[in-house]
Amino acid sequence: MKTIRIAAAQPNEYREDADAALACIAEVAAQAEYEGARLLCFPEGFLQGYLTDEISARRVALDLSSPEFDAVLRRIPKTEMTIVIGMIETEGGRLFNTALVIDRGAVIGRYRKIHLLDGEKAFDPGTDTPIFEIDGLRFGINICYDTNFPEAARRVSELGASLLVCAANNMMPRDKAEIFKELHNAVRGDRCRETGLWLVSSDITGERDGRIAWGPTAVLNPEGDVVAQLPLDQPGLLIFDISLSVPDAGH
Repeated sequence: MKTIRIAAAQPNEYREDADAALACIAEVAAQAEYEGARLLCFPEGFLQGYLTDEISARRVALDLSSPEFDAVLRRIPKTEMTIVIGMIETEGGRLFNTALVIDRGAVIGRYRKIHLLDGEKAFDPGTDTPIFEIDGLRFGINICYDTNFPEAARRVSELGASLLVCAANNMMPRDKAEIFKELHNAVRGDRCRETGLWLVSSDITGERDGRIAWGPTAVLNPEGDVVAQLPLDQPGLLIFDISLSVPDAGH
């Protein structure tokens, strides 16, 4: 059996501080690369912060064709890993909650969140479900709330992927966070059981303004079981080896 080492970050939140987020990305990427990871995932909206009011979102949004984004991209490590990073994107005056997929310092694709919360009216929904591949591991992306919709994961599975990457941001009022604390993995487990996909989630942690984020940053197997998870209340990097149901090359 062939295995692929994946990694998922559970960092503190940075809001309107891309410099700090980029420094975190560089530090975590160096650690993940040292550990031999081939795929590294960061949370929803991580680059600029999960900003949902339109004024704030427009203030920090980046057009992927702009010189400003080029300057950001140059600061993302050119590693042998594929890196997935949540960001706020603008194109043609529209805003998107986007997950970038970066390989060796170049953007090779993006996923735009399709299922938006009522509080995300500043964003336009995405329409496409791209699939990416690294070392024979095919993966698709859902962003946080997307995982509440079976069709979002099903589409990833139907396109031939074996892994669902979930970029999330669950910074919530403390009372709400308590309610949802155990539900995130329960919902994600349903998607795994329905589709036979592996799932890796990357979420933030920390507290601000009466809100708290615990995660979870975790790996779930196709049976929906949590097979690896970081502690809920502290930053960290999750490393896990996924077994692919294909033989190694040459065997």
